Amino acid sequence: MKKIFLYTLVLLSMQACSNEDTQPLLNITAPSAYVINGESTTISVIDLASYDTNTIKLSNASSAGHLSHSSSDDVVFPHHIYLSPDGTKLSIGVPGVDLTEGHTGTHETKGKILIIDAKTGQVISNTELNKPNHNSIFSPDGKELWTTSMEHDGKTLVFDAQTMVLKNSISVGSEPAEVTFSANGKYAFTANGESNDISVIDIQTKKVLKTIAVGAEPVGAWTGVDGNMYVDNEMGQSVSIINVDKLEVIETVNLGFTPGYVAYNQALNEMWVSNAGQSFVYYFVKENNKWKKAGSIQTGLDAHAIAFSKDWKTAYVTNQKNLTVSIVDAVNHKKIKDISVGQKPNGIVLKY
Repeated sequence: MKKIFLYTLVLLSMQACSNEDTQPLLNITAPSAYVINGESTTISVIDLASYDTNTIKLSNASSAGHLSHSSSDDVVFPHHIYLSPDGTKLSIGVPGVDLTEGHTGTHETKGKILIIDAKTGQVISNTELNKPNHNSIFSPDGKELWTTSMEHDGKTLVFDAQTMVLKNSISVGSEPAEVTFSANGKYAFTANGESNDISVIDIQTKKVLKTIAVGAEPVGAWTGVDGNMYVDNEMGQSVSIINVDKLEVIETVNLGFTPGYVAYNQALNEMWVSNAGQSFVYYFVKENNKWKKAGSIQTGLDAHAIAFSKDWKTAYVTNQKNLTVSIVDAVNHKKIKDISVGQKPNGIVLKY
């Protein structure tokens, strides 16, 4: 009897641990914002109508599906997040190091790519890389996943989105950070932080077409639907605007502060730039065909990523040191409210 009793206790204890570690399946059907919380290793899912939140846990995220390319399931400091073109999956870059404190320097960690079911929150695949990465993003047709290898001899890596088999390794500049795509679906833009330039890659041929010099320490070339890419240069405290048709810098906007992120609002024809380490987002308007600072919005400490609603009237801003997402009336440039999320919220993506 004693042996049976002890065995039962052990079994119950094992079941309790297992249940505690298992991510419960969600049923996310409403329009939502998905927010990566780097230090909490979670995703906060915000219902865009009610502002209610759910949490997806990423710690010890083993592959729940049929794919697993990782020698370790541990997830450390997930960073940026993107949605697949069909809206069914989320892709997350996991550099394994806290990039909220800056992007320069040699990192000895191994990065990961996590693929998550956007409806249930279930981990579909967990792929380990040899070097840290900044993000992972679906190609415009959804068939590939692109990421970077943050090293001195930088690489942009292309994976098959179904099998997570590496298809291409493309040499780019030094210490590449974010890789993004132009709105026309023709080019990939890799921001090379140490070599202060942008590598433009033909999506079909996987060849570097051009290397464009920008400001000091570019982090990302953020996609504008106006046919431009907006590059935030952290050390240079500027924004380089690259025209996609010309593949050249058509304007450099000197900020006087360190940018955290740049977003273009189509309906308002405004450029929004978050102030890294501070509590403001600044908005710029065109004057004599040049961008000019028009005002600021106080959000939360260390304002970072900016996402606009599909009607462009609402903005969502992650505040890395405030543990919040600010909901902003974009038309009137006024904060509506703050939503509490996890620790060091960074990337955000909206799903409708």
